[in-house]
Amino acid sequence: MKQLHFVLSLPSDNSYQHEQAESATKTAHRLGAEVQILNANNDAVTQSQQVLEIVQSGSGSRPDAILLEPLTTTGLVRPAEAAVAAGIGWVVLNSDVDYLSGLRSRSNVPVFCVTRDHTEIGRIQGRQFAALLPAGGMVLYIQGPVNNSAAQQRTAGMESTKPSNIHIKALRSNWEEASAFQAVSAWLRLSTNRASSIDAVGSQYDGIAAGARRAFGDLPDTEERKRWLTLPFTGVDGLASEGKAWVDQGTLAATVVSLTTTQIALEMLVKAVRDGAQPPLRTLIDLGSYPPLEMLAARAKKTAAAK
Repeated sequence: MKQLHFVLSLPSDNSYQHEQAESATKTAHRLGAEVQILNANNDAVTQSQQVLEIVQSGSGSRPDAILLEPLTTTGLVRPAEAAVAAGIGWVVLNSDVDYLSGLRSRSNVPVFCVTRDHTEIGRIQGRQFAALLPAGGMVLYIQGPVNNSAAQQRTAGMESTKPSNIHIKALRSNWEEASAFQAVSAWLRLSTNRASSIDAVGSQYDGIAAGARRAFGDLPDTEERKRWLTLPFTGVDGLASEGKAWVDQGTLAATVVSLTTTQIALEMLVKAVRDGAQPPLRTLIDLGSYPPLEMLAARAKKTAAAK
């Protein structure tokens, strides 16, 4: 039996993407396939060019399928069409794009997506804010890039479940700790931004929360620094070595556990190629609050009573 060859296009090089790549490599090896991993370095043009080069390569070197976590809301529709026309399967990760149904209808290769429900991730964050701030307050909410569908959906979900007495001050960052550090450092240089006006710091990625904490930790004013660092911080991803560990250590108050998608996607893809059948159009992975919302609310109540 021919060894299957896949290409995995990842948007960046943060900790979550490292987990995506490691999971893909281990899964491919277990399934007797091989996977080539590309990193777009947070550049949508680079991602498109990398994928098109693969699609336009000689027929003998083309992969059986491309797995892509897109940087933009459009999800590289033109490269997707070119790939399928060349007989290359197309799997979208962590994003909902509107062209997959049409692509499947004229395709003889696997076309599907495996994603986290980003709107539900946001809903869980909104409920976490409610548990942490039962009396209401202001949350500094650090979002992902403006043109990223996951960031947009997480924000919409959060807005739909947060109580009306919780208000949001929004800030933008790329999906990287260093970017969050720079964004928060620049924001802090504005004289009006003080910890006394903020009651919690919410982030759409655990690494963003880490970058924000690092920026607050660099403040020269001891009291201001202490005030920022004693606020509850929340994030998303809940990797065992980072988000969940940081909650256990007390660095984060909570995270949303939303694990990698590459293992499930590759298992589905190998089965689809070998069986000649289309997988379900959309598969969602499980999500959850860590700690559970009831425990988070109890901790917040106990902290408030101790003040």
